[in-house]
Amino acid sequence: MPIYMWLILSCIVLQRIIELRIARSNEKWMKEHGGVEKGRDHYKWFLIVHTLFFVFLIAEALWRNNQPFQFSYSLFVLFIITQCIRIWCITTLGKFWNTKIIISPQYSIVNEGPYKFVKHPNYIIVGVELFVIPLLFHAYFTAILFPLLHIFLLFVRIPIEEKALKETKI
Repeated sequence: MPIYMWLILSCIVLQRIIELRIARSNEKWMKEHGGVEKGRDHYKWFLIVHTLFFVFLIAEALWRNNQPFQFSYSLFVLFIITQCIRIWCITTLGKFWNTKIIISPQYSIVNEGPYKFVKHPNYIIVGVELFVIPLLFHAYFTAILFPLLHIFLLFVRIPIEEKALKETKI
């Protein structure tokens, strides 16, 4: 794998670490302001799947290392677009953005930014990322497996989140 791909991968991992720190800070703020965590039992599976995503991505990319590498500018542009939308989702929710389901009934549901158009835009973006990033690295097995795992997890998470959101003020 070319060095510039290691640089891209390092940036993605760094971004995820920063997002986890933001999520932890937002979780603390939410709980200090009456927030309650819902659906705690399934969260560990998100951590496992997203950690394994990077393990599989790196392993598959290294396994294919003997093959010629062709950089795809169109996939890279699509990746950049997903990052812009991801940041839009996070900044729109502000202190309410989290990787967990934390609800505080004293606050209204956010219906602006990308949430004006789609109910769960971040989940869509993550699904696209789990497909596009592996394709960018020529990790085709990872590009199939992890979007499917993401969809499976969303079948568990979204009903829990929807039920929790109904408890908030509208």
